Amino acid sequence: MTFSVFPSPKLSDTVVEPYNATLSVHQLVENADEFGDLNHLISATMSGVTCCLRFPGQLNSDLRKLSVNLIPFPFPFPRLHFFMVGFAPLTSRGSQQYSALSVPELTQQMCDAKNMMCAADSRHGRYLTASAVFRGKLSTKEVDEQMMNIQNKNSSYFVEWIPNKVKSSVCDIATLTLIIFL
Repeated sequence: MTFSVFPSPKLSDTVVEPYNATLSVHQLVENADEFGDLNHLISATMSGVTCCLRFPGQLNSDLRKLSVNLIPFPFPFPRLHFFMVGFAPLTSRGSQQYSALSVPELTQQMCDAKNMMCAADSRHGRYLTASAVFRGKLSTKEVDEQMMNIQNKNSSYFVEWIPNKVKSSVCDIATLTLIIFL
């Protein structure tokens, strides 16, 4: 692991900043994320979102169940129809085969802003509903308990007029590289 010191364009107060810039560019170029890394992350996220449509599961859902259960009818805000996707566990490719996380750890990561696939700050808004998709051999009782904990613990982030705010699905087929996927 290396740490590169790249100077700030707004503040220059030391004489060694040209050296820092010259020496750090090589490390940044050699160790920068590649498009393959981003494509892998995007494809893994899309695969996780659609896994219940493709594979069998204990608490399986399809698009009809998601639309009926997550969005109440008649919905008073038809223009609010955008999804914010989170992905957990968010690990590097090399360490994925060693990550065995419990359902509470996954649900904690799921709600973390660092695991969201967009730059929206969820602390400054409200959720209408949420859907959690778990992959692998998991206890549905434990999943339901954790979803209830999330709903109770984060009740201030959800709107009051939708009764069942958090839905969960458990797909029996785990991903090839991860032991548990959310």
